[in-house]
Amino acid sequence: MSGNFLDWADRIGALRALLSPCRLCPHECGVDRLSGEVGRCGVGAGAVVASAVPHFGEEPEVSGHGGSGAVFFGGCNLRCLYCQNAQISQDDSVAAGRAWTPRAIADAMGTLAARGCHNINWVSPSHVVPFAVEALALARMDGMTLPLVYNTGGFDGLRTLRLLDGVVDVWLADLRYSDDAVARDLSGAEGYVAASRAAVVEMARQVGTGNTLGPDGTILRGLIIRLLVLPNDLAGVRESLAFLRDTVGTGVRIALMSQYYPTHLAETEPLLSRRTSYGEYARVVDVADRMGFANALIQEHEAAEFYRPDFGRGDEPFRDACHFTGGARRPE
Repeated sequence: MSGNFLDWADRIGALRALLSPCRLCPHECGVDRLSGEVGRCGVGAGAVVASAVPHFGEEPEVSGHGGSGAVFFGGCNLRCLYCQNAQISQDDSVAAGRAWTPRAIADAMGTLAARGCHNINWVSPSHVVPFAVEALALARMDGMTLPLVYNTGGFDGLRTLRLLDGVVDVWLADLRYSDDAVARDLSGAEGYVAASRAAVVEMARQVGTGNTLGPDGTILRGLIIRLLVLPNDLAGVRESLAFLRDTVGTGVRIALMSQYYPTHLAETEPLLSRRTSYGEYARVVDVADRMGFANALIQEHEAAEFYRPDFGRGDEPFRDACHFTGGARRPE
């Protein structure tokens, strides 16, 4: 979009209208967030930025050599029992903290650009889109030209996504579940399957499935679908792969993620209380291969030892990020 704020005004206004009553995401909880009421996401009239750092543990084409400029928003519209970011996503004191002004968020994005990041990566933005877009408009006016990555748990409202057409360059989206009862029990998300699948189709409509990479191999535009392999087949990854095959095709970039580890409240659910086994992950890789997904990112099984953030560390929550190799080796 243009760097003229007037070109953004109607879009920002339409997004803000979805906050009162709130129907920004599929929860449609109906509170008046513009007046300060707090939604199911734990957030009211503003966005809290819990951390803004270069992140080196995303997919290789997202992190590159300079890192992805990750803006971690406080609060979340999912309540995953196993959330590795629970310190900021489910801690009410963080989510309900002092909101950042759009100017402050824009400045944070500008700082990440100045530090050499390849992109701006909104992490869990589904519940704060109007405020984030207003900040992006300011950053664009400041001359910040990096691609925007929308990094989501997949529980996004179609009205919201359609208002982001032309704003988001790279969609980085989870397909967490293929069973609504599991999604409700593990993440508090009613109707997750239909909502997340509709979101993926809309994302593919906007940017296609043939990703555009820059000369340095980092992504400039496109779609990446993440499928986290949970123990005991709780995620139903096979069914999600079949959905992708039949709707957006097997050329879409997928990331089959082996990094699950029991954290937060996972040990309260027996089926979640252990890591995903090597065999469980390898079977999913085989299914993807048999279905014809030729553009799959395969992680080392040891990836579960990484991605363990501690947002109490201050400027660098990912202590071991520098050791992550991403991996593209197929499990034997």
